[in-house]
Amino acid sequence: MRRFAISFILAASLLALAASSVASRTLAEIRARGMISMCANPDALPHASKREDLPGFQIEIGRALARSLDLPLEIDWIIPRMRASLVDCDILLDSIAAPGVDRGPIKLSHPYQRSGVALALAPGNEAVHGFRDLAAGRQRVGVMVNSVASAVLGKRGIRTVPYSFESDMVEDLARGDLEACAVSPATIAYYIHAHPETRLSYVHAYDTEPELAWNLAIGMRRSDDALIDAINIALDRLIADGTIERIYARYGVDYRKP
Repeated sequence: MRRFAISFILAASLLALAASSVASRTLAEIRARGMISMCANPDALPHASKREDLPGFQIEIGRALARSLDLPLEIDWIIPRMRASLVDCDILLDSIAAPGVDRGPIKLSHPYQRSGVALALAPGNEAVHGFRDLAAGRQRVGVMVNSVASAVLGKRGIRTVPYSFESDMVEDLARGDLEACAVSPATIAYYIHAHPETRLSYVHAYDTEPELAWNLAIGMRRSDDALIDAINIALDRLIADGTIERIYARYGVDYRKP
């Protein structure tokens, strides 16, 4: 269960939100209910988990957001085999805010984090600062199967190795089976945080690759403007006082303002 690809997690979570959109709650209904609920994966660190000592940055941000709204947070756990129609949550963190992404009925908050596809590097590749520094046909670069990164690198003649799960890709990088891999910055940052002995490093390669960069926002089922405004005000407060940056830092993840 711990080897979900991040793209699959996001897709499954968005599906869960969309599936329950008919019964979406307004801010007044959420306050009358006495809690706000969030969709999350129970085994997807550093994003989310059921561990009390290490719940993941999504859970910690969700809790801070709920406190700012003066509401308790309820977690609706999502796993791939669970029918999306059974999930009835109000919000989802780390929803991709990028042009051309089909979100269906989902509405988004202000972006709160800049992200994209990072480049993780094995020891000895310190001269590599981005995807354009990779040597065509020589270095073995792990990519998620059928991903945008795999298409971009393939067109440049980079020798790519497809993977279904980011965890497998990073583990192979640590073993020396790859020279680099295209991976989410949160995944590789947390791996390095948890396994500093591997001497892996990474660069925010998406900074110079518009196709591989996006912002992250809070996804909400069809709801009223009052809820969107309340979420935005709370988010802005948590960004301004450094709460979100401190939460990311606990997992070794950089906070990057959108």
